[in-house]
Amino acid sequence: MQSRTEKNIIDLIRNGENLYTDFKFEISDSRKIARSISAFANTDGGRLLVGVKDNGKIAGIRTEEEYYMIQGASSLYLKPKMQPGYKNWKINGLTVLEVIVEKSDNQIYYAQNESRTWKPYIRIHDQNHIAPPLLEKIWKKKNKKGILLRYSIAESNLLHYLEKNKETNREQFKKFALVSDNEADEILSDLTVLKVIDYKISNDQLVFILNPLFNINQYFEK
Repeated sequence: MQSRTEKNIIDLIRNGENLYTDFKFEISDSRKIARSISAFANTDGGRLLVGVKDNGKIAGIRTEEEYYMIQGASSLYLKPKMQPGYKNWKINGLTVLEVIVEKSDNQIYYAQNESRTWKPYIRIHDQNHIAPPLLEKIWKKKNKKGILLRYSIAESNLLHYLEKNKETNREQFKKFALVSDNEADEILSDLTVLKVIDYKISNDQLVFILNPLFNINQYFEK
């Protein structure tokens, strides 16, 4: 992530919260901060700006306690542990703490939810959400080797459906391919890892599309 100037930070605040930026007026719950760190790391990276209200008004951090609360979040309520980057900014005489979270390429970061169970989070627009189980399965498979691209009726139905209808989700795929929950998850995750299909997140669920670089005609050549 590129280094920033004071003007960059002011511009970020003016642009409001989004996929890459989250405002925190204060740090009162380390578990919530851990979930934000997990979401940024598991998505595209981002930053927390502490001392900024939801409406973008700069209030400044009150004490160094904010810093220690974030340290506690990343060491006690996040696994694996992480050391995010920190930088203090002086804006109109007030201190804004920037907490920088890099995108994770290989690790899946988990944080505690309200029930104190460990869940991976993702960032959707300007909110943190628990990652769908199927997305977690895809992440785990990306770190494995030896996935075999199979040719089956269900896979054939999926690819031809996507060629005609552009996109589908897990439940739709189960219905038109007549497969079980487990079979659907295995096929969708395998084809995603092999870059035959891609996914996007819409209305808090995974939606699958054909990878534009994938040649479906070559796949079905005999």
